[in-house]
Amino acid sequence: MAFRGRSIGSKRLLCIYTMAKYIFITGGVISSLGKGITSASIGKILESRGLKVALMKLDPYINVDPGTMNPYQHGEVYVTEDGAETDLDLGHYERFTNARITRFSNVTTGQVYNAVISRERRGDYLGKTIQVIPHITNEIKERIKKVASVSGAQIVLVEVGGTVGDIESLPFLEAARQFRMDCGQENVFYVHVTLIPFIKVAGEIKTKPTQHSVGTLREIGIQPDALICRTEKPLSADIRAKIALFCSIKEEAVIEARDAESIYEVPLVYKNQGLDRIILRHLNLKFKSYDLASWRKNVVDKVVNPRYKVNIAVVGKYIELQDAYKSIYEALVHAGIANDAKVIIDKVDSEDVEKEGPDKLLRNASGILVPGGFGYRGIEGKIRAINYARTSRIPFLGLCLGMQCATIEFARNVCSLKGANSTEFNKRTLHPVISLLEEQRQVKNLGGTMRLGSYICRIKKKTRAFAAYKKSMIWERHRHRYEFNNKYRKLLEKKGMVFSGIYPKQNLVEIIELKEHPYFIAVQFHPEFKSKPDRAHPLFREFIRNALKIKK
Repeated sequence: MAFRGRSIGSKRLLCIYTMAKYIFITGGVISSLGKGITSASIGKILESRGLKVALMKLDPYINVDPGTMNPYQHGEVYVTEDGAETDLDLGHYERFTNARITRFSNVTTGQVYNAVISRERRGDYLGKTIQVIPHITNEIKERIKKVASVSGAQIVLVEVGGTVGDIESLPFLEAARQFRMDCGQENVFYVHVTLIPFIKVAGEIKTKPTQHSVGTLREIGIQPDALICRTEKPLSADIRAKIALFCSIKEEAVIEARDAESIYEVPLVYKNQGLDRIILRHLNLKFKSYDLASWRKNVVDKVVNPRYKVNIAVVGKYIELQDAYKSIYEALVHAGIANDAKVIIDKVDSEDVEKEGPDKLLRNASGILVPGGFGYRGIEGKIRAINYARTSRIPFLGLCLGMQCATIEFARNVCSLKGANSTEFNKRTLHPVISLLEEQRQVKNLGGTMRLGSYICRIKKKTRAFAAYKKSMIWERHRHRYEFNNKYRKLLEKKGMVFSGIYPKQNLVEIIELKEHPYFIAVQFHPEFKSKPDRAHPLFREFIRNALKIKK
């Protein structure tokens, strides 16, 4: 192990030369160009070369994490095994690669400033003036190195959130710039995702936005080594040459990224243009020859050319925003792959179900899924949708709040518990079939105080849950405050509800199902977070399999 460093004031920063090398992914021109998919896809093609990768996201917002953010503002909150509430891009990282994603994999401006200010208050800086450079940038760099250290990865991919030119992103970009100075040219690679717009009226592709974006990045001190060019039209050799000339990179490193039919095609697009070879040559890493034949055959081909089709209604509160249920939609795609079927997702607003009734909105569905959420808005619509699934014998899958709503519906309509509810929605309900645990009653701060992360669940044999998992002990990820009220367990069980999964440490209900129904199962946890395109989650897989049965 060798060391190299440089001086900043009286502090000497050291770059530890281990196996880890670093790839920074930035974005320009506009947001939503797909930096997360790009990062995950690069991770995928590098893994297929036999390399161990780690991925992380630097988010410029001042929130400590997205846990208290409105889904309409931020989209889905992705939960890691160790209980961190993180950005939804981390879900892409886990779905595409074998990288272990942890609480260290998501860094926000709020976390960084909170850590630095806390040290200053303790007097750790010995009276020094605290500044963005070096104190904030050093904190960012230490957190990146932490991921390298904890993961033992050969390559750490770091996605920088926001768009080049945003004030909020500047400390992260400065830290990324310093990495090459600290660690050397051959240990750091910069990828810039940019837009090449097609002007329909002129009938021309325009490269100027990309030139300006790269120019802004170079003003910060970062010269990209590869460009991922999002474009509607193919890039001609002349256009590639022009981009390379004005952006000072090699023509082979101008990567065309047209919209794919499926996001799971993107690694193949990059591989076919030799992006992995360009990166590994720059990083001076040995690699084995490979192809992605298995990924193409077992994932992409089944997404693009499925044998069957099935309609699934997702009845949610945040339907207008595509990213609010991102992992659920992807888990349904994965279940479709496992059953050689295209899953057509009908997005149904639960408030519309309240107004118009389920018959009109759900009559074409071969399966109904009710996802998680918070707050009373739209709850009665979810309950009506669940009642429709139960009485019409349509396959049903409930997740988190979906399980709680299924419990409420069953208590009201099967057990005749009039007004049964959750204390989240009605603190004075006579029948609180869902309620807070005692330890949650004392909680004052909302951020990071729920039951979060991976918990064990014991599965009862001879149940649908056991048939799906084929094991009696599983681990699943949670994000909730309210639990099934055990005072009502005997009554609901007597009326036909099966409690097939239990958290043994506190005797908490994790999985419910109905005996006299083709497929009715609901879970307190979030199985969508553990689904992968080539390894569909068992509950989603069986849900789609049963929905296909109903359709046939």
